[in-house]
Amino acid sequence: MALDHIDLDDPDNFVAGTPHHWFKELRREAPVYFHKERSGPGFWCITKYEDVKQVSRDPQTFSSWLGGTNIPDRDEQALQGMRMIMLNMDPPQHVKFRRIVQRGFTPQMTAKQEPYLRALSKRIVDAVAQRGECEFVEELAAELPLQVICELMGVPQEDRKLIFDLSNKLIGFDDPEFQNTEEDARLASMQMFGYAMKLAERYKKEPVDNLTNTLMNVEIDGEKLTEIEFCSFFLLLLVAGNETTRTVTTNGMRALLAHPDQLQLLAKNPELVPRAVEEFVRFDPAVHHFRRTVTQDTEIRGQKIRKGDKVVVWYPSANRDEDVFVAPDTFDVTREDNPHLAFGIGEHYCLGANLARLELTVIFQEMLTRLRNPRLAAPPRRLRSNFINGVKEMRIAFDPE
Repeated sequence: MALDHIDLDDPDNFVAGTPHHWFKELRREAPVYFHKERSGPGFWCITKYEDVKQVSRDPQTFSSWLGGTNIPDRDEQALQGMRMIMLNMDPPQHVKFRRIVQRGFTPQMTAKQEPYLRALSKRIVDAVAQRGECEFVEELAAELPLQVICELMGVPQEDRKLIFDLSNKLIGFDDPEFQNTEEDARLASMQMFGYAMKLAERYKKEPVDNLTNTLMNVEIDGEKLTEIEFCSFFLLLLVAGNETTRTVTTNGMRALLAHPDQLQLLAKNPELVPRAVEEFVRFDPAVHHFRRTVTQDTEIRGQKIRKGDKVVVWYPSANRDEDVFVAPDTFDVTREDNPHLAFGIGEHYCLGANLARLELTVIFQEMLTRLRNPRLAAPPRRLRSNFINGVKEMRIAFDPE
């Protein structure tokens, strides 16, 4: 069966929503499928759950470092910059960098944050509860993860809107509303790097116990991070620590509004929210894909894949694999058996997964308790991206307190 009608390379095809009908077709007809590319050599689409796990657990064969984690190929100069970011590293370098900050994200350290997160969530909902309407993305979804990661990094309150705006530019690289060229992306990166250095200077003069100070003073193999390594780490923590949780918060609320029975069930049973969080990230994950580059000839499902080929793992597809999930297209906040892959697998499992889960739990418990009869006030405006599964704007209405 010809599959030429499937086009996952064009971000326009993701504006209306994740094209699950195409992923279902690929899982059934060609789970390891070579996809044409407008301005590149093409890439292999990996759409089945077990195959996504196989690729993710074998960084020796499927490298993040060689070509980065986005589909388009970059020149060597751009790659050198990208390779400073942990997301685009392979072991053993990735392991060393991960160790720097993972102590700050253990379940024990995360649990200590709960009273702070609950108080902050209450203040965030307080700010809109009387009004009866709000712009959900910026006023509710973005605020908690942004405040938390900025607090952990030691970013002063007056600078946090700048971080939010730069994050949008860095993740919205296919959306003309945020940036039109790679030059815009480079400019946003340079602004974030400049800000990182300014903050580092501040904490050299007045040392404080935060992640920025940790990055400034840590040693790997007896050496401190270089200036560019420090700035790259700073950028990754701030963008990844704020944007993905914001996206899942918005996608989770959007799913609840589209399924009123699930919304009512959760509002009446807030103890179900931690389980619902797992369903939010399975049903509509924050990231559509990551790319790997093959280091040696290999095979997946008997399909020969050559050294240098691009392999792209698609999380929304893996999370709806019929061989793993019962009724995969059904949104069910009570789902018990939910081994989704939305936080990644293996070496690149999300460092902040524990914190993200807790943030999502407390903000939804607060919103569902306080925002009565929530509903869409206008159609959501989605991000033009086949990388980030994001919403730019979602106006909601509710009964004022």
